[in-house]
Amino acid sequence: MIPDVGEPPAPAGRTRLRRLHPLDGVALGLALLGAACALTGLLPRAETAATLARVLPLLLFLGTVVVLAELTAVAGVFDVLATRLAIAARGSYPALFVLCVGFASVTTIALNLDTTAVLLTPVMLALARRLGMPPLPLAMTTVWLANTASLLLPVSNLTNLLAADRVGLDPLPYAARMALPQLAAIGVTMALLWAGYWRRGRRGSARFVAPERSAPVDRVLYRTALAGCLLFVAGILAGVEIGIASAVAAGLLLAGFAVRSRATLRPTLVPWRLLLLVTGLFLVVQTLGRHGLGDLVGVLLGPDGGTLGALRAGGTGALLANTVNNLPAYVAGEAVLPPGDVTRLLALLVGTNVGPLVTPWASLATLLWYERCRAAGLAVPLGRFVAASAVLAVTATLAAVGALLITG
Repeated sequence: MIPDVGEPPAPAGRTRLRRLHPLDGVALGLALLGAACALTGLLPRAETAATLARVLPLLLFLGTVVVLAELTAVAGVFDVLATRLAIAARGSYPALFVLCVGFASVTTIALNLDTTAVLLTPVMLALARRLGMPPLPLAMTTVWLANTASLLLPVSNLTNLLAADRVGLDPLPYAARMALPQLAAIGVTMALLWAGYWRRGRRGSARFVAPERSAPVDRVLYRTALAGCLLFVAGILAGVEIGIASAVAAGLLLAGFAVRSRATLRPTLVPWRLLLLVTGLFLVVQTLGRHGLGDLVGVLLGPDGGTLGALRAGGTGALLANTVNNLPAYVAGEAVLPPGDVTRLLALLVGTNVGPLVTPWASLATLLWYERCRAAGLAVPLGRFVAASAVLAVTATLAAVGALLITG
């Protein structure tokens, strides 16, 4: 098509600005606001340096684990596994339900909740189309478990990394303490998923026709990706620092793709938006903590420990997460709690992990899930989503905090 010569083309800079995603604007705005807090002295230089020193290992992990997950998806690992789950269910919806819950839970636990939201959502929606079933049950399975299954390992959620560092627990002791709360959260999630989305009256048909077995396009890359994921999980269990474990695993995949599919390796693989967002959030929340936020959070948490204190900590975490975002909510609560109050700290963690389901911005995973659903053409009924998610946030938080008290 010949352009209209009477209308000059838009400048290159303006074209680039138009292509910015709204989340890019949020990330840039937070990064600039955080930098302004540091440069103007609202956040003193010593606290700025301490905050950046704390966030750098998180950025290494977040950047490399997203690259690992993206390349694992390109290699076809998620698609092959989802298809094999449908085949293994043999036309039974209850069996498919259990397998999909397990798939989403393991992905969240081992590869981070944002991985589940970003990569598993399109896989689940594609699976729904192949099976001819409504997409909403599979979509809700993904977003709910991306949050409620993120308690077990430090790598499952960025907040877990902070909590494990604060209480001085290595991955295996941390997992032992959080195992029962994690089981409780997943159990409540399964019950509400089945009642609200998967039972016969919601899904439509009694059985489905299983798809044919699919094979990866490049078996070498497929096996390399599997090896990278297994290496990553093995490194975590062996006590290797998680940023190093994810970097080594991602490096293995990068080497494989450099040999087999170099065109796949683009700068956009690096999650610059997430890295800016996390850095800005830490600096801004640290600044707000010095100027009144800590007092408000202290009132919500209360001075007492015990059962009531743990329940208040979990409720405060869920409330703040749905008001602002789960990451700054945890950071604000952690700054107020005494260093030795492990039970309330972990209860706060439960609230910020399991509770951020009601508002779209409560967790980055939920926000990314909305984006992927919209890109796939799935209109999520917001009113029903908020109501059902509020029930899950309350019941799962209570169940997980109760389980935490039992293990404590």
